[in-house]
Amino acid sequence: MENMKQPIDAVLSKTAGYRKAAHLYSVPQTTLKRHVAKIRKGELSLDSTLGNFKPVFSEKEEEELVSYIIEMEKRLFGLTTIVLRKLAYQLAEKNGKTHKFNHDKKIAGVDWLKGFLKRHSDLSIRKPEATSAARAMGFNKVAVGKSYSLLGEIYDKYNLTPDRIFNCDETGISCVSKTKSKIIAEKGRKQVGSLSSAERGQTVTVEVCFNAAGTYMPPTLIFPRQRMKQELLDRAPPGTTAECNAKGWITTEIFLSWFQRFTSFLVRQ
Repeated sequence: MENMKQPIDAVLSKTAGYRKAAHLYSVPQTTLKRHVAKIRKGELSLDSTLGNFKPVFSEKEEEELVSYIIEMEKRLFGLTTIVLRKLAYQLAEKNGKTHKFNHDKKIAGVDWLKGFLKRHSDLSIRKPEATSAARAMGFNKVAVGKSYSLLGEIYDKYNLTPDRIFNCDETGISCVSKTKSKIIAEKGRKQVGSLSSAERGQTVTVEVCFNAAGTYMPPTLIFPRQRMKQELLDRAPPGTTAECNAKGWITTEIFLSWFQRFTSFLVRQ
């Protein structure tokens, strides 16, 4: 293997002993001793390929494959491990490479994949987030550049300071926790339950707003009910307001009501 050449050279040049060289380059000490002994006897050359397993692709070819993987991921068409293994088989066959890949399934082995990822530490297996095609098409250099250009013009025109730059967003909070703490129960029971406020739980929408200086506007809670009860705001943050909607979602009317409170909040600042 190529990673044996450096520790062998360190031992032969007497810059490091077997133990130190094996530790520095993360190679087996016994393997290192065996290769050094063969080189000193003239049975092996330092320039020859060491080891019983030869890489299928050259360093340059693997770098090209890495570049392709990264480029496809940036375009939101990332390769799965199965697709990469099939691609490796196709590349090996097309370029006449000597390999031990599975000819029946036409796919590279898991060992090759592990070695490939180990040789290229800048790659990792990640779980992707779902991204809509519309969002992907809208998120490009021209659109983003135009957006920031318009934003910069507004900042300059009105001389906006951090305390006048606000961001608002809504989020849903379930009144029933998705995870339950473990409890002590009688041994042998097939099913153990825990009482919750609702069988499935209800989602409460929260409208949150704050500025770039870190000042928060009191939140607005939207409950999934027809009539408001003051008890629902018990222990809520000071100034919290509430609205009601059958589904617990924000509507045009609720947003306009919230926006009026927002303008009043700005005046008090």
